[in-house]
Amino acid sequence: MTEPRRFHVDDTLRDGTAITFRAVRPDDKARIARAFAGLERESVYTRFFTFKERLGDDELAHLDHIDFVHEAVLVATRAAAGEEEVIASARYIEHPTADGVRTAEVAFTVEEDYRGQGLAHRLLTHLATLARAQGIARFDADVLADNGSMLAVFARCGFPVTRRRDGGALHVTLDLLHPA
Repeated sequence: MTEPRRFHVDDTLRDGTAITFRAVRPDDKARIARAFAGLERESVYTRFFTFKERLGDDELAHLDHIDFVHEAVLVATRAAAGEEEVIASARYIEHPTADGVRTAEVAFTVEEDYRGQGLAHRLLTHLATLARAQGIARFDADVLADNGSMLAVFARCGFPVTRRRDGGALHVTLDLLHPA
């Protein structure tokens, strides 16, 4: 496999839009900030479980320190007016577990105009490949119970999935080592 920082796959959406899945780079800060600013309020809440107007400077500065071992970020981009436009992103961040199994929290953001095109599923597939190569065995995600589209992505992901209700959210665990 290619070195994770150099991950790059050209693809096409269901509607024919040419896109690229690639590792995030430090020069993506402005693109990511623009993409976030264009999200609808409900999309921000669905992703962060809170409302926020913009990404903080510290969140954007963190892109300089992604190690692609314990943490990885992928973006989906398309060409727009001669530049790359971020239309989706996914990340995993490893966290300690009581059972010692290497586990990472996973999260996704897909711009509303590109939902239903298979972006989250493909981002999940690519992230899982990178994570397994780094020895990560499980992904965890907290998903609002009414976020049917994300729950459907996990249900069809090809990995064994367990779900546990936790208030208004579902805690989802994917077993990356034993594809279904």
